[in-house]
Amino acid sequence: MVALASHADLPARDLPAQDLSVRPDYTLDQPRHLYTAEDHAVWRDLYQRQAAILPGRACAEFLAGLDGLGVAADYQKGGGIPDFGRLSDILEAATGWRIVAVPGLVPDEVFFGHMAARRFPVTWWIRRRDQIDYIQEPDVFHDIYGHVPLLMNPVFADYMQAYGAGGLKAAKLGALHRLARLYWYTVEFGLIEQADGSLRIYGSGILSSKTESVFCLDSAAPNRLRFDLRRLMRTKYRIDTFQKTYFVIRSFDELFDATRPDFTPIYAALDALPDYGAADIAAEDAVLTRGSLDAKEGGWEDGTADV
Repeated sequence: MVALASHADLPARDLPAQDLSVRPDYTLDQPRHLYTAEDHAVWRDLYQRQAAILPGRACAEFLAGLDGLGVAADYQKGGGIPDFGRLSDILEAATGWRIVAVPGLVPDEVFFGHMAARRFPVTWWIRRRDQIDYIQEPDVFHDIYGHVPLLMNPVFADYMQAYGAGGLKAAKLGALHRLARLYWYTVEFGLIEQADGSLRIYGSGILSSKTESVFCLDSAAPNRLRFDLRRLMRTKYRIDTFQKTYFVIRSFDELFDATRPDFTPIYAALDALPDYGAADIAAEDAVLTRGSLDAKEGGWEDGTADV
């Protein structure tokens, strides 16, 4: 495995993959020497605006994890993109997880294998400034800021390992689309209900997005439905706009307990049933908020399809 010369004049995300020493499991050593001053500045700007809006919106477990990892303290000292090794040491001591740097999206079986072994794949590069409001593929800010803090929570950490093991099995059963919906509506875009009935964010896709952090809780446009595993696995989603529906759990214990059983018979049962569109409400749904589905407010005017 030979590392070729780096292109110091290119933004981190634009470096050719062959310029990095990528192992067969798609991991690499975090190339901290390749981060530019602008890369670190983009991290700080992203962090600053999320820190300003998430108190009172993000769940307490996320905020506690962020503090426990020392990410907030690093920012206060003027730090930029965190050192993965330092975060891994803290995380491993808390819940047995570690972070592994990857070039970007990795094959499903590789992703699930890492998760099942309590290794969370993190994209090493950060978005450009012209992508600061939206980037479709995950970058280091989405992965570290959005995902990693909740891995400090023991229950959520166990859920993520179980998800990885379930993914390896689902791939053999041809049911990855069912499991992808579970991940999307929980890990990426999940909401959690508080004791007083108010909602908080735990999904990483929301926690790392300024606009969706506001939209998911304040807008009248989306549906907000009580979490139901089978219902969720039948529901398509949006990858290019705000979500039309958010599923709400009562606790991380509820989430883990619901996903503890063997999914094999569930997959078989669901194959005989039709899917739901992202905006659909079924008669048996526990509806917390029936959305207006205002296309302009939700960004759904372009007519792109659910997936």
